[in-house]
Amino acid sequence: MQKREAAAFLANVSHETGGLVHIVEQNTANYPHYCDTTQPFGCPAGTDQYYGRGPVQLSWNYNYKAAGDALGIDLLNNPSLVQTNSAIAWKTGLWYWNTQNGPGTMTAHAAMVNGAGFGETIRSINGRIECDGGNPAQVQSRVETYLRFTSALGVDPGGNLYC
Repeated sequence: MQKREAAAFLANVSHETGGLVHIVEQNTANYPHYCDTTQPFGCPAGTDQYYGRGPVQLSWNYNYKAAGDALGIDLLNNPSLVQTNSAIAWKTGLWYWNTQNGPGTMTAHAAMVNGAGFGETIRSINGRIECDGGNPAQVQSRVETYLRFTSALGVDPGGNLYC
């Protein structure tokens, strides 16, 4: 189970970062879209500062706030720390993986250890943007990457690969 979860985490990280190439979201046109102004804490760093960063591409002001609160770091006012500090970047990725449902119904960690399968990790990270026909090519890319990692680790990938 540990190897299977490691493969799932690494596959999603690889996908999110373009094979560990990019620490920030590449589509800059999306940057202004990640400020939820209905949140009481707003977007003090600027409405275009909460774009995807880190190995799991943390995005949205509310995720930066929650991650920062959990890690004891003011990421709401300093979101660029996820981009400039590798330890913080990896901490936010592991925080999200282990504690956040995202648009799914369970954390990615729970999906793997409770047998829901790799497809549910995709749902927890990107939900309808990719799942349920949202972007089947992206889902396929994640699944193929996951299968490469499970093969490299010598572990069966399990069922429920797609979301």
